[in-house]
Amino acid sequence: QRIANAWSQLMLRLGYPRYAAQGGDWGAAVTMYIGAQDPDHCLGIHMNLVLALPDPTMDDLTDQEKSALEGMKYYNDWDSGYSKQQSTRPQTVGYGLTDSPSGQAAWIIEKFWSWMDCDGHPENIVTRDELLDNVMLYWLPATAASSARLYWESFNEAFARRDPVNVPVGCSIFPKEIFRTSKRLAEKRFANVVHFNELDKGGHFAAFEQPESYLREVRTCFRGLR
Repeated sequence: QRIANAWSQLMLRLGYPRYAAQGGDWGAAVTMYIGAQDPDHCLGIHMNLVLALPDPTMDDLTDQEKSALEGMKYYNDWDSGYSKQQSTRPQTVGYGLTDSPSGQAAWIIEKFWSWMDCDGHPENIVTRDELLDNVMLYWLPATAASSARLYWESFNEAFARRDPVNVPVGCSIFPKEIFRTSKRLAEKRFANVVHFNELDKGGHFAAFEQPESYLREVRTCFRGLR
């Protein structure tokens, strides 16, 4: 919520009294709170990780929704060790990642391997230099610990709260995303879904993996809100 407020203040100070917001991963949570907290200036939001989970009491889940829940369960059981570490003991792993460039590279690139729609190897989608550029953004300024402080500060609260979002909402669902919500669930969570599309290719890092289709989705979402 504090990051969302900072972004809203930044836009106003830069001279943009009306703006749109887009996000995935943590940016999706930030974007959602921008829409909730600043409806007077934010004309709409778009997310490619849509935080619209099923109600535990729902007994009519579709096959797609069941598959999405299975994906979330796999993430929680087998793919979220990094987040548990960073949300409970972030400083411990921070020393190791700041001391070892190969450790920092493995920590980051493993997620590209796991979460990209890349047929088993991230270099099928992006170049090795692009992967290393990303790692260097953590390695050169030694921000392994500080960049992940968000997990420690707000991991549980950010995803548990359900602040109402009434601004127009766009959703782009990429097939290899960690959690893939349905249009029905999105419409239960958000009051005004104006764009919902399921794509054929792409994963968690949609803007990195599929920049053209990602940009097309964002433009399509916001074109009608100008």
